[in-house]
Amino acid sequence: MGCQYFEPCDHGADTFTVAMPKFTFGRGCLAEVGARAAGRGMRRAALFTDPYLADGPYVATALDSLKAAGVDVAVFSDVRIEPDDATVEAAAAFLRDGDFDGVVSVGGGSSMDTAKAAMIYALHPAPITDYFAPPVGAGRPIPGPLLAHIACPTTSGTGSECTSVSVIRLNEHNCKFILGSPHLLPDEALVDPACTDTLPANAVASTGYDLMCHALECYTARAYTRWDRIEDPLKRPLLQGANPWSDLAAREALAIVDRYLARGIRDAGDHEARDQLMWGASLAGMAFGNSGTHLPHAMSYGVTHYMRDITTEGYPVAAPFVPHGISVVVNAPAIFGFLAEGAPERHLEAAGHLGAALGDATPADAGAVLSERLVQLMKATGAPNGLAGVGLGAADAAAMAASVVRQRRAIANAPRVADLGQIESIYSAAVSYW
Repeated sequence: MGCQYFEPCDHGADTFTVAMPKFTFGRGCLAEVGARAAGRGMRRAALFTDPYLADGPYVATALDSLKAAGVDVAVFSDVRIEPDDATVEAAAAFLRDGDFDGVVSVGGGSSMDTAKAAMIYALHPAPITDYFAPPVGAGRPIPGPLLAHIACPTTSGTGSECTSVSVIRLNEHNCKFILGSPHLLPDEALVDPACTDTLPANAVASTGYDLMCHALECYTARAYTRWDRIEDPLKRPLLQGANPWSDLAAREALAIVDRYLARGIRDAGDHEARDQLMWGASLAGMAFGNSGTHLPHAMSYGVTHYMRDITTEGYPVAAPFVPHGISVVVNAPAIFGFLAEGAPERHLEAAGHLGAALGDATPADAGAVLSERLVQLMKATGAPNGLAGVGLGAADAAAMAASVVRQRRAIANAPRVADLGQIESIYSAAVSYW
């Protein structure tokens, strides 16, 4: 608590808050979802999943458990991977018409985020952009509680089971934006690492990059004491900047990436590695759910805005499609090379937690050391070689930067705030690394 990074400053916040769902972790715990739903008084649950999981064993386990506990259930399986506002509107209509008193989500971030957003518009109807922040939305606060929600992730990266945000593509802008509110935090997270046993290697890699960048961004985010104090405690966001709690979770998550990411990608039968990655994903979710991400996630939305004619092996999704974790990591070495000047000690510490050989490195070396370690991990795990690896180049940098500057809070949460020209320069530096 006495860390210099969190020293008080004039008009800055002097408290931080930790918010988490009730959290259960362990192989086989998905089968407990029925008892947990019934224990929360659910009589009729809406189960959200995607079409690729709908007929598989994990949804079957959840359905059998709910029915055995006497919970009536109906399934919404039209979740779009990387959900958009059309998906949310259809899901909200499903909720409005179904007389549900609770929600269960089984899947990756897309299923959990769709469930969160659908509840907003089912219970508090409004034009789709009303609850998004400016400049694309009206910034209207979500007016009240949602249905009880038990989130059951099947991938090891998103952390959405532990956060108060939902990421949705707004079709009008062809770009992702964030819905955020404490009301979006699930009531329970039921994290069964056995659900990752069938994930293909590329999906483990992409979600692992997301976990890694969540943890790095939390650890290097602008300190909570550098955000203006908000007197009304009920109006304070959970995305409050780096804090001692998010540090704890982020440090361990980074160490897990160092030890287990390559192993988990290489061998689906390595249960230790895949269990650890699932645990690391939830830790990183707990961290960024209480601190927020920053520039790597903001700049990932520029990638998915301008991607074209590309798909990724292991993802049966029509082009154009770049998995979220890949869209984040391709820019990361260039971004952290730029940001380190704003908090060099933190970046050097983060590099060490991620397994970098620090040797005689000083804080002045932090950007180079962290960037080099990220490139090493990308090479070792088969990541695309920067933007060129996902079909983008320097000619796209200006358009991507113009899109990204709309991500105001994420940009402001970085330890060094980048302007339009600097974001464009970072994109140009991220075209290739080797």
